[in-house]
Amino acid sequence: MTVNIEDAPLQSATHEVASSDAMFEADLEQIQQLRERLNQVLKGKPDVVELVLVCLLARGHILIEDRPGLGKTTLARALADAVGGQFSRVQCTPDLLPGDVTGFNMFNQKTQEFDFRSGPVFADVLLADEINRATPRTQSALLEAMAERQVTVDGERFKLSSSFFVIATQNPHDQHGTYPLPEAQLDRFAMKLTIGYPGHNDEMMLLASAVGKPANATDDSSPLFEPGQAERIQDDVASVAVVSSLHDYLVRLAAATRSHKAIELGLSPRGLLMLQRCAQAHAWLDGRRFATPDDVQATAPQVLTVRLVIDAEDPAPVLREVIASVPVPEE
Repeated sequence: MTVNIEDAPLQSATHEVASSDAMFEADLEQIQQLRERLNQVLKGKPDVVELVLVCLLARGHILIEDRPGLGKTTLARALADAVGGQFSRVQCTPDLLPGDVTGFNMFNQKTQEFDFRSGPVFADVLLADEINRATPRTQSALLEAMAERQVTVDGERFKLSSSFFVIATQNPHDQHGTYPLPEAQLDRFAMKLTIGYPGHNDEMMLLASAVGKPANATDDSSPLFEPGQAERIQDDVASVAVVSSLHDYLVRLAAATRSHKAIELGLSPRGLLMLQRCAQAHAWLDGRRFATPDDVQATAPQVLTVRLVIDAEDPAPVLREVIASVPVPEE
């Protein structure tokens, strides 16, 4: 059999593309299983689940501002179980210290040396419940962890999980004894979400599914992902194509937030990068390897809400006005 040497690179490239497409389809199927599991946990909230998946794949963190008892803890635990990671929870209170979050060094009398006791940030999914009840000093302990996925204790750096993911909650109605998150902390989050109460039929399904089960029991806690698979998918999301005209659209959108008269603090460069990454994740979840203005508009309200300082009682109309003021590229 005669092999044409000139055709070998082409055949190799074709094989690599086919292999990549097959892996992409398999990853999409895996994410679909995760989507279905989270929708079973958080009934009647498919839009919220979709945005949680966007943040997960974009390597972002989520701030959920809503009332207690709406399923935030259950959602975080189900997410940790599905991706095969470790789950930790911090109940934020005014007496919580930074070392209670990051960990601390303790003197070992046997070895006459200091041993590091890791804190709850050494997990794959961290739920920071009622984060605005912690003091600013304790809140700042999460800054380095969320931005760089590492913590520094007594001058020594400790790496966190590469898939470290924070779901923080705060109650918007009970502001007694709370410390509002500063802009530097808010800029570390990818999105701010609200869950809201489920509909009538969804609550009936919730009640029916709880009959005969222990409290807080879940249908399935087995991991859906193999070790390292979530990180590989996140890397694939980062490679979703973004053309120059979409870069221009994103930059003009950021500039519009900085010049609007009702916005005191516009979108930062870090926020702009996160908006692009969330648009890439939205496109990937839609089965595409390229991002469009629709992906930007689908994620922009939640990305902008968490980090813009808006001088208005209801920021939603201001955000809609800003987004509508920027022409969408035709290509």
